[in-house]
Amino acid sequence: MRGVRLRAPASLDNLTLADLPDPGDPGPGEIRVRLAASSLNFHDYAVVTGMIPAADGRIPMSDGAGTVEAVGEGVTQFKPGDTVVSIFFPEWIDGAPPATAFRGVPGDGIDGYAREAVVTPEHWFTRAPEGYSAAEAATLTCAGLTAWRALFVDGRTRPGSTVLVQGSGGVSVFALQFAKAAGARVIVTSSSDAKLERLKALGADEIINYKEVPAWGAQALELTGGTGVDTVVEIGGAGTLDQSMVAARVGGHVALIGVLAGFSGPVQTALLMAKNLRVQGLTVGSRQQQLDMIAGIEANGIRPVISDHFPLEKLADAFRHQAANAHFGKIVVDI
Repeated sequence: MRGVRLRAPASLDNLTLADLPDPGDPGPGEIRVRLAASSLNFHDYAVVTGMIPAADGRIPMSDGAGTVEAVGEGVTQFKPGDTVVSIFFPEWIDGAPPATAFRGVPGDGIDGYAREAVVTPEHWFTRAPEGYSAAEAATLTCAGLTAWRALFVDGRTRPGSTVLVQGSGGVSVFALQFAKAAGARVIVTSSSDAKLERLKALGADEIINYKEVPAWGAQALELTGGTGVDTVVEIGGAGTLDQSMVAARVGGHVALIGVLAGFSGPVQTALLMAKNLRVQGLTVGSRQQQLDMIAGIEANGIRPVISDHFPLEKLADAFRHQAANAHFGKIVVDI
C-alpha cells in the first residue's frame, strides 16, 4: 500500500513515498476506507515544515475522503460503497471539546490520510454530502468546518448580517459561500486584484485590496456606513487583528482562525474594550458540527472551489504551490 511519510528533520524534501503495511480488515465498530483524496491546509504545512513537531515517520494530512470497503461487527452508520469524509478531532463528538481532543489530530498527533487505505472506528468519519466526489468531500474536514463554526456556531450569521472575510484560501472561500447562502453581506480583502474579481464572481458584495489600502479596517467600517461588520473571519492573526477590530461593530465578533501574518504581537486592548468585542480563537469543530455543516451544504447546493489537483507522489510540490500563494480555494491531493 502506498503512502507518504515525513522523515526527520521535518521539511518538504523529507516527504517520502513509502510502501506501508495494509491495515487489514475492520474489527468490531470499525470501518475500512479506501482513500481517494486529501486536501491541504496551513495546519498540514506547519507539520511538514516543522512548525508543529511531529514524530519521525509520521503519515501527514488531516483531511481524508473515500469509499467504505468493509464494516466491522456492530457498525450502524455506514455500509460498503458509502462515500465518507474524516473528522479533524476523532474524539470530539459533540458539545465542548474534551481535554484530549487536540492531541489526536490525524497527520499531527497520530498518522493521517496520505495513504491508500485506513481502518478506524466508525465515528472517525461522517457521510459526505450527497453527490459529492471524494475530492470535493476532502475539502470539508478542516477548511469547511472552520468557516462553518466561525459563522454559525461561535458567530450568529443570519440574513442581513455583514461578514468580513480575509483572503482567498480554503477557509475564506468557504466562509464567503456559507455567508452568502445565509443571506449575509460579505466584504472580502486580498492583495490580488485578479483574486478579488474571482471572489466578487462568487458573490462578494464589496472588495478591498489591502496592499492598496493598508487601513482596510477603516474602509470596511466606511462601507458599512460607520456601523461596522458583525463577524470578521480573521485569517492573518497578530498582523491583521488590529484592522479587524477597527472593521468590527460595537459588540462584534472576531473569529481568530489563522496566524498567516504573525503568531504574536501587540493588541489594542483599549479598542477591544471600547467596542466590547468578542475575539474568539477556534480550531475546526466537532463531529456533530460537521454533520450540521453537511446538511447546510446539501440544503443550499454549495460546491467547494478546488484550485489545483496533485497526485500523492507530488505531495511536496503541492505544498510548494500552497506556500507560493498561487491557489484560489482548495488544493486537493488525489490518492
